[in-house]
Amino acid sequence: MDSTWAPGQRLLTAGLVVMVTAVAFEGLAVPTALPATLDDLGGLALYGWAFSGFWLTNLIGITVAGVQADRAGPLPPFLAGVLLFGSGLLIAAVAPDMAWVVAGRAVQGLGAGAIGAITYVAIARGYGPAARPRMIAIISSAWVLPGLVGPALAGYVAQELSWRWIFAGLVPLLPFAALALSGPMRRLRSRGGKHEGNAGSVPDALSLVMGSGAVLVALSIAQPLIAVPLAAAGLLVGRHALARLLPVGTLQARPGPAAAVAALALLSIAFFGAEAFVPLAVASLRGAGTLAGGMALTAAALTWAVGSWIQARLAARGVRARMVAAGFALVLAGIALETAVPLAAVPIWLAPLAWAIAGLGMGLAYSTITLQIIETAPAGAEGAASAAVQLASSLGTAVGTGLAGGIVTLATQAGGLAPGIAVANLAMVGVAGVGLLITRRLPPAATGGHRQLPGPDHGPAL
Repeated sequence: MDSTWAPGQRLLTAGLVVMVTAVAFEGLAVPTALPATLDDLGGLALYGWAFSGFWLTNLIGITVAGVQADRAGPLPPFLAGVLLFGSGLLIAAVAPDMAWVVAGRAVQGLGAGAIGAITYVAIARGYGPAARPRMIAIISSAWVLPGLVGPALAGYVAQELSWRWIFAGLVPLLPFAALALSGPMRRLRSRGGKHEGNAGSVPDALSLVMGSGAVLVALSIAQPLIAVPLAAAGLLVGRHALARLLPVGTLQARPGPAAAVAALALLSIAFFGAEAFVPLAVASLRGAGTLAGGMALTAAALTWAVGSWIQARLAARGVRARMVAAGFALVLAGIALETAVPLAAVPIWLAPLAWAIAGLGMGLAYSTITLQIIETAPAGAEGAASAAVQLASSLGTAVGTGLAGGIVTLATQAGGLAPGIAVANLAMVGVAGVGLLITRRLPPAATGGHRQLPGPDHGPAL
C-alpha cells in the first residue's frame, strides 16, 4: 500500500472519522457542560472523578480490546466498545446526582477505551507506512469540527435547555458509525502473530485500576493516617501491574521507545490535568458562563489539529525528538499562562489564547510520540502497540485529572476554589517540565516496524 487510498481504505477512513468525531463531541462537550452539572447536582468532591473515573475504566477497555484484536480481529471488541459507550451516555443523561454521572462516565470509559485501541489497530493494519502519519493527522483533524461546534453547542444547550442533552444527544450517532465500519473492520482479521498479549493482561489492568483509584482517593483525603497507607497500598498494587502492561524500561524512561511511552504518559498528565478545570475557572470563577468556558477547548482543538498536520509534514525529516520537545515546551507555557485566569482580573480572552498554545504543543508532541510507538510494532502485534499508546494516554489523563481534582478539593477547603485551581496548574507545569527533560531520550527518527515490542518491566517503580 502507498499513501493513495484504495477503495477499501476510503470506507475505513470515513468510518473511523465518523466514530472519532462522535467520541470527540463527547470529549469536548462534557468538560464544557460539567460546571452546569455541578450547579444542578452539587458534588464538587466528585468533579475530578467525572474525568478520572472515565479514564481509569478506559484502561480496562484498552487492554481487553488490544488483546482481542490480536487474537480474533478488531470487529468484536469494536462493537462491544460502541455498545458500552452508548450505555454510559444514557446513564449519565438520567443521573439523579453526581455519583451517577461518575458511574455513567465510567461505563463510557470502558467503551471509549476499546474504540480508541481499535482505531490505532485499524491504522496499523489497514494502511501502509507512508500513509500512517497522514492517517494520524486525519484522526486528529476529526476533532476540528467538534472543536469548532462542540463546546459552543454544549455551552448553549447547557444554558438554554439542559446539560442532560449533552449526553443523550450523542447516542443516535453511534449505530450509523458502527454500521459503516463493520465491513472494513471484518476484513482486518487477526494475523496470528506471536505477540498477542499475555493471559494476565486483563487482571493486570484491573489491578492497575484498583491501585490507581486508591492513590487518587488518598489524594483527596485530608487525614494523613488514612491517606498515606491507602496511597502506599495503591502504589504497591498498581506498580506491578503497570510494569507488566507497559514496554520494558518505561518506568525508568530508558532511551528509545520506552521513553516515548513514558513521555506520552507525562504529557497526558500535564495537559488533561489542567484542562479539566479550564471551563470551571472561566464559567464559575470568572462568571462568563458555560458558552465562554468552552471557547478555550475550541481553541485547543483547532491548534492541536494544526500541530498534528505539522508533524505529518515533518515526519520524514529526522526532527521528531525536537518536535516532541517543542510540544512539551508549548504545553508548559500554556498551562503557566492559564494559571492567571482564576487568580487575577486578566482579560477573559487569555484563557483561549493560553489553551491554544497548549493545544498546539499537544498536536506536535502527542501525534509524534504516537507515531513512534506504533512504528515499533511487528506484524501481528499492532494491538499491543495500540494498547501501549492508549494505556499511557489514559492512565496519564486519569492521574492528571485525579491529582488536580484532589488538589482543588483540599485547597478549596483551606483557601478557596481559585487558589486550588492555580496550585493544581502549577503541579501540572512541574510534570510538563519532567517530560521535557525526558524528550532527550527519544529516538531522533523512526526506529522501523521490524523491532519487537519490549517485554514486561521488572525494574524499580517511578
